[in-house]
Amino acid sequence: MSNKLKIAIIGCGGIANGKHMPSLSRQTHAEMVAFCDIIEERAQEAAKTYGTEDAVVYTDFREMLAAGGFDIVHVCTPNDSHSVISIAALEAGKHVMCEKPMAKTTAQAQEMLDAARRTGKKLSIAYQNRYRSDSEYLKGLCESGELGDIYYGKAIALRRRAVPTWGVFLDEEKQGGGPLIDIGTHALDLTLWLMDNYKPRMVVGSTFHKLGQKKNAANAFGPWDPEQFKVEDSAFGFITMENGATISLESSWALNVSEFREAQTLLAGTEGGADMKDGLRLNGERAGRLYETKVDLSSGGVAFYSGGTESESDREARLWLEAVSEDKEPVVKPEQALVVTQILEAIYESARTGRAVYFDGSSDK
Repeated sequence: MSNKLKIAIIGCGGIANGKHMPSLSRQTHAEMVAFCDIIEERAQEAAKTYGTEDAVVYTDFREMLAAGGFDIVHVCTPNDSHSVISIAALEAGKHVMCEKPMAKTTAQAQEMLDAARRTGKKLSIAYQNRYRSDSEYLKGLCESGELGDIYYGKAIALRRRAVPTWGVFLDEEKQGGGPLIDIGTHALDLTLWLMDNYKPRMVVGSTFHKLGQKKNAANAFGPWDPEQFKVEDSAFGFITMENGATISLESSWALNVSEFREAQTLLAGTEGGADMKDGLRLNGERAGRLYETKVDLSSGGVAFYSGGTESESDREARLWLEAVSEDKEPVVKPEQALVVTQILEAIYESARTGRAVYFDGSSDK
């Protein structure tokens, strides 16, 4: 009998094909045995490409869960179904890796966390930028106190013109929003994780739909359809934490800026600072002089990193499977991902109401 971890994939679209299934296929102690998609042909193609010889195909995830035969479920569906599928999988006794963001709303994310605690099964969210060599190295510096008390962070997810025109990205009902919940979520997760600060106090936010109505717009993925563009094209947030630390968040799919960066962070602490503008750069003061240095990450030596050509998505898959097989906490804890969703939801709420959102229940009235 095989002692490999058996995995089921729910949602065989872009992110499953672009990240999850290729990375899982390179893990020697796991195999994909079941595939589910509302479009049967996509599930069949996934099974043919990545599955075992006896892999089973489904169009109904509940039928898949009832049939069983696997240990882990990867949820790779639109945001509005993350919670219902993840909870059903957890209650079916499966460990769950869910694509980011954790859920469309804070309430849904909390239900996912509650289900994981209730069932005792592992739940993690696919924030793969934590597994980059620059992110891991900087995490080590933050933990060792190299930057001191980190009191300011900037989460950066800016695209000049890269609006995703496929799938349901422009559908507010299915996704919950645009660039903020799509790519801003990565930058925010990275910043919160590096600062190790998950206690927000207040959020102010703005969202804009200024460029989405342009016809025949220049775009990396071809012109978007203004009639289908139902979400913001840029969003910004200002977050104050309980300890006084502050985070600014910038996100856009379409914004008239000459400099564009994605899934990056800038940190400022009492002993030094760091950014990812041109590789990983550190700055500070030494012997009465200011300094700036760029870290050479080409030689390995990063925590969790064994060198070679392992990508962040492969590392994500490996460490997730190790968390399951060795009964360890996953790198991305659901409690952390829940806070990301809370902040994103607060930015949208602040933008809608024109008021600050306070997490202690008070208001700015």
